[in-house]
Amino acid sequence: MDEILISNLEKLARLQLDSSERLRFANDLDRILEMVDHLQKLDTRGVEPLRYLNENDSNDRKDEVGGQVSTEEALENAPRHDGRFFRVPKVIE
Repeated sequence: MDEILISNLEKLARLQLDSSERLRFANDLDRILEMVDHLQKLDTRGVEPLRYLNENDSNDRKDEVGGQVSTEEALENAPRHDGRFFRVPKVIE
């Protein structure tokens, strides 16, 4: 992990790390990449890909609308609203 990569990741994740945090972050990333490299070396021929974490894959449910609230109820606890929509600070310029 070089400083440029750590800087780019820091900007992408919108983090502000000090030098000790950057070092710890770089060490953690190195360990993760070593683990991935180790996994890539394993012989997985003949191993079926994991599709579900458990054997019961029938957890599907119908996509039904429910638990709705009115606009007025939704806006009751909003710090700012215009009577119809939530008002939030602009985050993209």
